[in-house]
Amino acid sequence: MKTKSISAAHLPKSVFSCFSPFVQFFLLSLVFLSLSRLLLMSWQIQRIAGSDSWSEVFLQGIRIDISSLCWLLALPVLASILFSGSKTLSGYLYHANRCYLTLVLTFIVFMEVATPAFILEYDLRPNRLFLEYLDYPKEVFSMLARGHLFSLVCGGLALIISGYFGWRWTSKLFRARCYHPGLSRYLAGIFMVLVVFLGARSTLGHRPINPAMVYFSNDPLVNALILNSAYSVAFAAKQLAGEVNSTELYGQLSEEVIIDNIRTFKQMTPEDVVDDKLPSLSKQRATYRGPKKNLVIILQESLGARFVGSLGGLPLTPNLDSLSRQAWTFNNMFATGTRSVRGIEAVMTGFTPTPDRAVVKRDKSQSNFFTLAELLKRQGYYTQFIYGGESHFDNMKSFFLGNGVTDIHDLDKFTKPNFIGSWGASDEDLFNEADKSFTRLHQNRQPFFSFVFTSSNHDPFEFPEKRITPLQYSKQEKQEYGDKELARHRAIQYADYSLGQFFEKAKKSDYYQDTVFLVIADHDARAFGQDLVPIQSFHIPALILGQDITPKQSQYIASQIDMAPTLLSLIGVDNENPMLGRDLTRVAADYQGRAMMQYADNFALLEHDEVTILQPGKPASFFDFERSSFRLSPATVFESGREIRALSLSLWGSLAYHNNLYRLQ
Repeated sequence: MKTKSISAAHLPKSVFSCFSPFVQFFLLSLVFLSLSRLLLMSWQIQRIAGSDSWSEVFLQGIRIDISSLCWLLALPVLASILFSGSKTLSGYLYHANRCYLTLVLTFIVFMEVATPAFILEYDLRPNRLFLEYLDYPKEVFSMLARGHLFSLVCGGLALIISGYFGWRWTSKLFRARCYHPGLSRYLAGIFMVLVVFLGARSTLGHRPINPAMVYFSNDPLVNALILNSAYSVAFAAKQLAGEVNSTELYGQLSEEVIIDNIRTFKQMTPEDVVDDKLPSLSKQRATYRGPKKNLVIILQESLGARFVGSLGGLPLTPNLDSLSRQAWTFNNMFATGTRSVRGIEAVMTGFTPTPDRAVVKRDKSQSNFFTLAELLKRQGYYTQFIYGGESHFDNMKSFFLGNGVTDIHDLDKFTKPNFIGSWGASDEDLFNEADKSFTRLHQNRQPFFSFVFTSSNHDPFEFPEKRITPLQYSKQEKQEYGDKELARHRAIQYADYSLGQFFEKAKKSDYYQDTVFLVIADHDARAFGQDLVPIQSFHIPALILGQDITPKQSQYIASQIDMAPTLLSLIGVDNENPMLGRDLTRVAADYQGRAMMQYADNFALLEHDEVTILQPGKPASFFDFERSSFRLSPATVFESGREIRALSLSLWGSLAYHNNLYRLQ
């Protein structure tokens, strides 16, 4: 790289002048981040209650911004101290500092510009989900280009403008080359390092600042506004780099206490213990005693209860509503998380949610990890995963092949699909492939387990034309919902149409009488609300149907993790499994139910009309739950054991994962 000669006119007048560009950059960035936060706060004014909340969000936000910028400036400050004593190196340092600060400015601006669209979709600032989607640029870019073109253009312009402005601006910041051969630069450097270090830590306490230190609200979005989006994404990247153990967030318990509590939760007796080395492994005797049935799980993409007419939602699912009257329907089913992989984790493995990524994507669970597929494969079943897209997405292919799935039937194996969108073949094509596969396997007298995952109800909501009659809305309703939500409604109608077509065909088939079907959502379309865990956003449809399934409506609270043991009982498979979910064919008449949910870093245990919520670095919060309105109100009286029970269930996932406890013998 060509470097300019350094004349006396270009030398800084004092050693502190070497650090002046960083101070100016710091101040401008701080002003930008503060203005961005003020705009976001004004936009979300209804979520921020009271003047005290405004000042808390803004002042703690400045604290986070100072810490973020100090961390970002630590590298060039240190480089200036080390290399400014050499004429040659100080010339290279000039160019390196300009490039670095331009990249930092571009990153900060881009993340803030991307924030409103992310909040609209996920009700939070960009976080871990933002990073996880970067692993799949093809699918994500296609989704953005077809369904979020305005946001994509804004993001692109932000990158171009901030990059251009940053490069021009840094040329003015670094007019004076940082060349000081004397010891004075070290003295000044010690002072600057001390300032940057204290600013980055933002506390003299044992631990540096982290989100838990500045959160104060029961509304996750309000807490998220305290952060800036660059910090939020960087913090998520740090968590992804090193797998998060629940003890790091919620506290510690001894292994003995955790195991005692999870065994109590599972209602295990000492006689039920199969292997002392596998604490949750126990025997299960099926309630159905006839010939073993086939099992089909249909995981519906992004179908929250608010879209299901039979659950009090919008009238978008007439076919699902009709099926619910012919099935064992769970009217108070709750998802464990807000991502498809979390739904797959819960339904396919019965694993309890953790604050880290779902086990589908984690290293230690890619083999020798319990799944329904592995258990049923050992029982002689043909096991398959049918998906209309590319099965590598979210690491599904690797996880399934390593844990019992024999056949991955994804888009590459589809026979001339009629419609392909951003996320793959349409649900009609998916169910056509499934029906052909089930027919063939049944003709070969091969018992089968099939996990079918839909995708048409996924942004940007593409599906074949002339299949549905869109629901009609008033002008006011159209304005309230907006174009994107109306597109989602049409996609839900299409997904429901496809489901209805499949079951109309399946009921006429030979395999239907020998098969048990579960239809369940992976999660709601989005989680939003002012509660630490917006429980209404975890409410999903679930029903089990088949030739020998007695239609009934269950009102107790149920979780996705209850489905696997219940299904094993219904298909007549006696087994040993490590799952904590209940076999709902054996619960008492007065059973009230329970469910657990992971919402970002918050964990909730719902037990009938009580909710216990764990947050990072904070004591447990206790609430009363009103089921009809999904309203949470602070509990005035609560059982002393609730916190230990919730903490044990949260810690169990990390303990079982890290110690390889969640497996078959």
